[in-house]
Amino acid sequence: MGRGKLRIYLGAAPGVGKTYAMLSEAHRRVERGTDCAVAFVEHHHRPRTEVMLHGLEQVPRRELEYRGGVFTEMDVDAVLDRAPAVALVDELAHTNVPGSRNAKRWQDVEELLAAGIDVVSTVNIQHLESLGDVVESITGVRQRETVPDEVVRRADQIELVDMSPPALRRRMAHGNIYTSDKVDAALSNYFRPGNLTALRELALLWVADRVDEYLTEYRSEHRVSTIWGSRERIVVGLTGGPEGRTLIRRAARLAEKGAGGEVMAVYIARSDGLTAASPKELALQRTLVEDLGGTFHHVVGDDIPASLLDFARGVNATQIVLGSSRRKTWQYVFGPGVGVTVARESGPDLDVHIVTHEEVAKGRGLPVARGARLGRSRIIWGWLIGVGGPVVLALLLNTIDLGLANDMLLFLAVTVAAALLGGLLPALASAAFGSLLLNYFYTPPLHRLTVADPKNIVAIVIFVGVAVSVASVVDLAARRTHQAARLRAESEILSFLAGSVLRGETSLEALLERVRETFAMESVALLERVNDVEPWTCAGSVGPDPSARPEDADVDMPVGDHMALALSGRVLPASDRRVLAAFAAQAAVVLDRQRLQHEADQAKELAEGNRIRTALLAAVSHDLRTPLAGIKASVSSLRSDDVAWSEEDQAELLEGIEDGADRLDHLVGNLLDMSRLQTGTVAPLIREIDLDEVVPMALGGVPEDSVDLEIPESLPMVAVDAGLLERAVANLVENAVKYSPLDARVMVAASAIADRVEVRVVDRGPGVPDEAKDRIFAPFQRYGDAPRGNGVGLGLAVARGFTEAMGGTLNAEDTPGGGLTMVLTLRAVARRPGVAAPSAVAERQAS
Repeated sequence: MGRGKLRIYLGAAPGVGKTYAMLSEAHRRVERGTDCAVAFVEHHHRPRTEVMLHGLEQVPRRELEYRGGVFTEMDVDAVLDRAPAVALVDELAHTNVPGSRNAKRWQDVEELLAAGIDVVSTVNIQHLESLGDVVESITGVRQRETVPDEVVRRADQIELVDMSPPALRRRMAHGNIYTSDKVDAALSNYFRPGNLTALRELALLWVADRVDEYLTEYRSEHRVSTIWGSRERIVVGLTGGPEGRTLIRRAARLAEKGAGGEVMAVYIARSDGLTAASPKELALQRTLVEDLGGTFHHVVGDDIPASLLDFARGVNATQIVLGSSRRKTWQYVFGPGVGVTVARESGPDLDVHIVTHEEVAKGRGLPVARGARLGRSRIIWGWLIGVGGPVVLALLLNTIDLGLANDMLLFLAVTVAAALLGGLLPALASAAFGSLLLNYFYTPPLHRLTVADPKNIVAIVIFVGVAVSVASVVDLAARRTHQAARLRAESEILSFLAGSVLRGETSLEALLERVRETFAMESVALLERVNDVEPWTCAGSVGPDPSARPEDADVDMPVGDHMALALSGRVLPASDRRVLAAFAAQAAVVLDRQRLQHEADQAKELAEGNRIRTALLAAVSHDLRTPLAGIKASVSSLRSDDVAWSEEDQAELLEGIEDGADRLDHLVGNLLDMSRLQTGTVAPLIREIDLDEVVPMALGGVPEDSVDLEIPESLPMVAVDAGLLERAVANLVENAVKYSPLDARVMVAASAIADRVEVRVVDRGPGVPDEAKDRIFAPFQRYGDAPRGNGVGLGLAVARGFTEAMGGTLNAEDTPGGGLTMVLTLRAVARRPGVAAPSAVAERQAS
């Protein structure tokens, strides 16, 4: 009998419907006549799941006693004796009760599979062994029940049971997953929207990887070759040709395989030669890479492979994507090409991907520059032919007699060849040396440097003139080519600079970094000073050890009278200073723009301060006058000699005075706190404390029977200012009590999630719409147009200000079932030694 097949329903979290899907599949198979039996399914008292068990045969479970209790587990022997065609086994990662046949349920499943029984099972993504640390960092819950990844990967079929986080939270709120007494705690901890979204992403990525494995096996069986990259930083080398878009998309797909992937496209322009780059094509490729979330870089370099490798290592890249060469086959005689050179010199730290495309071996549209003017190798060959060619030709012509005219034409051909390769100087040398050889060997009188026939003199002069003319034309063409290349490279850089202005790029550091990349410098600094005698100050810099003065830099470019761009790394030729001047002018514009923006922000803050002061005066005019008027009336009544007040009346008047004074104290305290926040004078004294030392003290301003407090002793300590935290919590609690119904108590609960601690203030009031959740934290805001007697609307603004001053966050969420929950998040610093992690309860709820 062969081995059975394993089918697994994989979910992102409890409650997504794995068991329901498994039972639905069982009913479908039973309807088709398949022998199915339930080996072990736990419905967790969920009505809809329990109903799905009706009509399916259930194998009796085995009962085990452990620590005074009776537990049930799957009876492996009973299932083997029953030998169904398909067995349903829920919760593959479950740990069996001690005394069971196997320690883990997946080991029980292995026995059933070995016996030829097909198994349908379920598992959550957080129970995979390799993802334990990732899940704990997300949810704060360490999963103790795990299953080896290999067991799940060996499954013949894996089906993802997916559900969006909002839908799953609605199922939870409706009581379809946990009982009502566990709903609030689960929604506030494990089933938070962020946790569910992260777990869902893990499940989708894990299944996608599994699909990739299937696809790889298929391509291997069918001999389909492909390139697989890693999830790292990827540099794309662009030539400006149409294949660049293919390379960018391929690199983007490689980066999307994992979180944190980054694509950096780089175009390297020769500083002294024409390239085949199309400005329009480069603009399209830049737009494409930016649309895909990458960055575009323009670098000038004479040695393209070396410049590309330097850039890649400079940005800590681990992969380079290049396109296959567009050169014709015969063109490889001039060298191996950029791709082969980069792959050979990349070393073990860089992976090089050579990507095929439609333009392979189709040739380039424009000629490629050969270096500075004619190039070093061409000049060397020009000198070799110009000097050695006449000697070799003379030796050959001494063996045969072709006549003086033919001899002169052959020497002229050698001179023209030297001119075409090496330019003017090799051609002049060839013309001079060739004329001497013609005169000595072939012009009567022979073997003498004299010419007897005047016609021969004319021929030699014409020979020299033609040689010099051809050499001059070739040299002039090389000069014009060099100038055109320089102008084209400069125009490309300036076009990108103008584009950055149009796109509104205002970051000075980004512009200076572009200068550093373009001119291959180590550091760039923008320096300025007030006048000619004041010292220089640095307005912005990039790179290590920027120059503090223009005279200390390798290159300095003045910008006006009291500003300069200082570059360190190498000395630039004079031809580069024109482009550098454009960069310097743009840097000055960016700096001015940043300062104007800063001044505008300050003006906006000043206007906001004026608005708050106006609102403050309006609030003081009424909210402070009302309690003062009440206090004054009560005091005047008590001091009056015309009325004999009873003890009850006196107590009531004194109570009114005390209430008015409390209201004044609360209002003035909030006004002073908001003033401190607006002026930036809040300086928190951060220290490590326990929440149970601070939170109870914040409840003094509310009735004793209005708040339920749940602060576990196992919570880690938090790094806060005790006074600021007490004021923040007090304001939140007072706000919650104010809007809660009289018969509903406010819940103040704390819990630990990963490296943070959350304090949740839960009320059952009317709640706040999503569009108003941020507005309630603004100063002088009363939700629902509450009357002024309820305060000046500063409580929540002060609470958020104090929380952010301590490095925490304060946000509003909906309370399941109605109401508003204030979530105050603080940084946890340590757990108490010897105390269990606070996530144990959450783990039991999530399992």
